[in-house]
Amino acid sequence: MSGREFFTALPVSEALAGFRPGRRTGTERVGRADALGRVPASAVTSRTALPGFTRSTVDGFAVRAADTHGASEALPAYFEVAGSVRMGAPAAVAVGHGTAVAVPTGAALPEGADAVLMVEHTQQTMPGMIEASRPVAVGDGTVRADEDVAADDVLAPAGRPLRAQDLGLLAAAGTGDVVVRAKPRVGIVSTGDEVVPPETEQLLAGQVRDATASALAGLVIDAGGIPCPRGIVPDDAGVLTRTLEKAAQECDVVVVSAGSSVGARDETVAAVEALGEPGVFCHGLAIKPGKPTLLAQAGEVPVIGLPGNPLSALVVFRLVGVPIVRRVGGVTLPPAEPSTTAELARRVASAAGRLDVVQVRVQDGRAVPLFGASALLSLLTTADGYVVIDESATGLDEGQHVTVTLYR
Repeated sequence: MSGREFFTALPVSEALAGFRPGRRTGTERVGRADALGRVPASAVTSRTALPGFTRSTVDGFAVRAADTHGASEALPAYFEVAGSVRMGAPAAVAVGHGTAVAVPTGAALPEGADAVLMVEHTQQTMPGMIEASRPVAVGDGTVRADEDVAADDVLAPAGRPLRAQDLGLLAAAGTGDVVVRAKPRVGIVSTGDEVVPPETEQLLAGQVRDATASALAGLVIDAGGIPCPRGIVPDDAGVLTRTLEKAAQECDVVVVSAGSSVGARDETVAAVEALGEPGVFCHGLAIKPGKPTLLAQAGEVPVIGLPGNPLSALVVFRLVGVPIVRRVGGVTLPPAEPSTTAELARRVASAAGRLDVVQVRVQDGRAVPLFGASALLSLLTTADGYVVIDESATGLDEGQHVTVTLYR
């Protein structure tokens, strides 16, 4: 391998902090039904307060809290029932001194009332009369008109992909559509004379089906992007350069998986450098697997060069490529990855100064490391997630509690 490739290796954290292309997708308006996972271009605010009226949170009787002062089972407070409130309608009767109005959960609070007695703490003494065995304070059993959302409050912040609960809040506020960032188009280029389409039925000796492009497409979709496969390019510098130039013109992000040979990787670097300024940011990351990773820019378009081995390519794209795709798509508040804590089943060695990503299977609260060559894609399909060993560590001990980032 070329010396240049690894003398410039950067820590992953430094690469993510320093490599910040200015490319951002445009905006478009989408209906709420199509907004799941989309990224608001600006904060979505509420035109009105929610729920919009003071409402009961329990089944019971609306009263004035002061009228219940001192009430107990031994000395209950008595109320005349002045009427009831129907769901979905304004209260037609008011609460006065010594009176109560029956209210179901979710109904509007009648005028004059400032609390709701739970029905469990009342008893009917005679028709039209109840007694209360407990006092209530102002606000008990109620939600204020603006307690859920005040007028002009933010319903969904800019930069955070919309979740199911966000859509529910938008619906409650009457928001029908949202201005979001367009999904970033991600060009996926595969290279190598040995790589053939996945549909190839009979492989010749030395040929491999293109597994990386399909998996990358899935990660791009998970990141909120649109995969744009650009096909398989042979180990030909001219063809590769033209392919990357066209991809950079038509896409928001370009990803190229280099051939496995040193020559093929060198050709990829040369083709990327030919795309123009600002050019290569780094060639080599302090990570295992995935060290021969290339980060560059063609204008504002980020270009990510991945290792040829599928496992290495997917590991490094998940850690480095996905954040780049999200950023280009306007994500400033990325969603948290699902994770769990487990006890490491065996010791794992590491080298200081390098980020190690270890695939694990989680069984009965234990994280079992999975090892194998970086060409073995089955390691990823067998794994439930992965453990990251920081650059400062020299390994993890058996029995140590670790955080496992889980695959969805």
